[in-house]
Amino acid sequence: MVNDSIALNPNPVIQHLGKPPEEFTKKDLIKFIEDNNIKAVNFRHLGGDGRLKTLNFVISSKPQLDRVLSAGERVDGSSLFSYIDSASSDLYIVPRYKTAFVNPFSTTPTLELLCSYYTKDGTPLPSSPENILKKANQSLLKSTGLTFQAMGELEYYVIANKQNQYPATTQKGYQESAPFCKWETLRYEAMQAIAKAGGRIKYGHSEVGHIFNEEHEMEQNEIEFLPVPVEDAADQLVIAKWILRMMGHKHGVVVTFAPKILVGHAGSGLHVHTKLMNNGTNALINGGGLSETARKAIAGYLRLAPSLTALGNTVPLSFLRLVPHQESPTNICWGDRNRSVLVRVPLGWLNVGNMAKDANPQETDEPTAFSDSQTVEFRCPDGSANIHLLMAGLAVAARHGLEMENALELAKKLYVDVNIFADENNQIQQALPQLPSSCWDSAECLIKDRQIYEKDNVFPPTVIDGLAKILKSYNDNDLSQRFYGKNDEIQKLVDRYLHFA
Repeated sequence: MVNDSIALNPNPVIQHLGKPPEEFTKKDLIKFIEDNNIKAVNFRHLGGDGRLKTLNFVISSKPQLDRVLSAGERVDGSSLFSYIDSASSDLYIVPRYKTAFVNPFSTTPTLELLCSYYTKDGTPLPSSPENILKKANQSLLKSTGLTFQAMGELEYYVIANKQNQYPATTQKGYQESAPFCKWETLRYEAMQAIAKAGGRIKYGHSEVGHIFNEEHEMEQNEIEFLPVPVEDAADQLVIAKWILRMMGHKHGVVVTFAPKILVGHAGSGLHVHTKLMNNGTNALINGGGLSETARKAIAGYLRLAPSLTALGNTVPLSFLRLVPHQESPTNICWGDRNRSVLVRVPLGWLNVGNMAKDANPQETDEPTAFSDSQTVEFRCPDGSANIHLLMAGLAVAARHGLEMENALELAKKLYVDVNIFADENNQIQQALPQLPSSCWDSAECLIKDRQIYEKDNVFPPTVIDGLAKILKSYNDNDLSQRFYGKNDEIQKLVDRYLHFA
């Protein structure tokens, strides 16, 4: 009998095969292709710029399909990664069967597969984003016995021609409904496609940002995911970004994940929620509260926060978002339910009793337990992040926190329970350490912390050097001073990085 998680799963590959994706085999995929008259296969793989690349195959025979799924194909690594030399650039890409989904946009029935990179010797490419994340997860497990789960809050703007009907209010779009929310339909359509592609979605809604100019209306939306194993969490985010951009193209509008599109208005972040699991149990909670494990992991996030910006805030626009009074963090601290901090412990359904019974007196069933849903949220990343490298960095930071001798002392020192941007708390805010203010500064922090990232061969030195070189190439260490009050120059910067990563 097929269990409910299979029967109700929106991914048609899972439904047809009647098994979870981690059990997919080559024979399974060939059966699905034959049974559903699939005509083509696309290999999707991440480039050094964080965007999905595509290799198309037209299915011509079963032996050809078997070979493609078994052996993968060659690609030019020097055109994908800046640190690979053209004299020895051939790489293999090999599909990961568990990532299979049906292309929601192609007029030809097409199966999509994410791929991993391999060297000429048939070994995982140490410097590719998906392999770095795999190594980071393995290092954490080896050191602590814990596995890492994550999920993202993917914020984006829809930029469209201005509509005069049902105008929304500037900076007041949070969870607005249609018709004041103009692009709810696009968001819902994207959510359906993401779910069918394997994304585990929690919910979607419109966000605070709503911007008008003479020609355009810019509406901010968000899709939030559920915690899953960290490698799957990264995969579902890059697929979601691709689907949202394709939906924008389909509807004739621009979808952008740029961290800032207009100074003084809400920017778009990519908050990442994390969980540490011990044999299926959430290790972040102990009884009715936060565990020592959680506090140590938080200390790791705080300790590596400056260098983590090199992975999660990768363009100069990122540091126009990280300013006070925009619900974006600027100081290194943490707190419960506090949106002015860098690391937030959101509500986790702990110690709340049976709220459903109170809201529905007629209910007789016992409530479903949600106490394992507690997460820890890292709030500074944005859509410019190379998502697999960011997730790898967070796994490294969690490991480092759990290994630090003074982790609990650091967590205690940097805990705050007030809005640090309120005038009366100015002294508290000034006493806290700060995040970098530019890509140049974040590169310096990454170089300073490189031994932590390179431990267990998780991040290769070539990747650390390459990232630092790119970040420093922006020469943005005095960006705020140079661009202060120069709206035309800021707009040029926005246009340049509108679709970065």
